[in-house]
Amino acid sequence: MDFHTYQERCRATARYPEVGANPIYPTLGLCGEAGEVADKVKKVLRDRGGRFDGAVREDLLLELGDVLWYAAQLATELGLSLEAIAEANLAKLASRADRNVIGGSGDRR
Repeated sequence: MDFHTYQERCRATARYPEVGANPIYPTLGLCGEAGEVADKVKKVLRDRGGRFDGAVREDLLLELGDVLWYAAQLATELGLSLEAIAEANLAKLASRADRNVIGGSGDRR
C-alpha cells in the first residue's frame, strides 16, 4: 500500500473532536502510542533478555500501526502528505550522510 492510500483510508476512521481542525488530539495520541511501543520494548529488555519472539513482534506490529495512524492524522490535520514527509526525511538523511553529520544533535545540522 502506498502512503497516499493509507492516509486517505485511515482518515475515514478518524473519530475525535473537531476532526479537520484539531492537531492537538492526534499529537497526544501519537505520544501515547509511542510510549506504548517504548514500554513493550523496555519489557523485552527487562523480562526476556532482549529477545523479541513472534508474540512480541506481533504486539509491536499492532502498536506501530497505531503510531502510524496517529502520525497520518497529524499530517492530515496540518495539510501534509505522508509521502512528502517520507521524501523530506530521506533527503535530510542523505544530506547528513553526505556531510558526515548523521551523528550528533540538532534538527538542521
